[in-house]
Amino acid sequence: MSNISLGEEVKDWFISILIAVVLAFFIRYFIVELYLVEGPSMQPTLLSHERLVVNKFIYRFREPEKGEILVFRYPKDPSRDFIKRVIAVAGDTIEIKDGRVFVNHQLMNEPYILNQTRGSYPLSTVPDGTIFVMGDNRNNSEDSRFKDVGFVSLDLIKGKAMMVFWPIDNIKTLP
Repeated sequence: MSNISLGEEVKDWFISILIAVVLAFFIRYFIVELYLVEGPSMQPTLLSHERLVVNKFIYRFREPEKGEILVFRYPKDPSRDFIKRVIAVAGDTIEIKDGRVFVNHQLMNEPYILNQTRGSYPLSTVPDGTIFVMGDNRNNSEDSRFKDVGFVSLDLIKGKAMMVFWPIDNIKTLP
């Protein structure tokens, strides 16, 4: 027979549950977060209703890199999150003409794009502390080409999309 009293056992359970809750809170708010893709702006790379794992701490150690897919707070309504691809970073030039995207005067190789980009964007330099983002479904994406998004401040970035985990038959890592 055990010499542990009921009070001690309850105390042990309480401490174990408390540690689990604190650890879950820490992971959720500082390490990774789960996101739901809503809308067609990242097709074909990401489909509406897919679920992602987003690394929330990576950008504490480095800035976003071209080609990465990230989640950021929409500048006009920070309660909304957007998911887009980094096209250009601070100091880069960006221009869209004749349906083609140029970064630092070089045509981008974008095998993830299904349709030619409609419209144009004048030659601009990405300011310090910001990035230029676009959806993969260029003709159905509200992104840096539009004034309400514009160059995205690094302060608005929530994290890097690391992988799709749902639906289970579409699990994949992201660039």
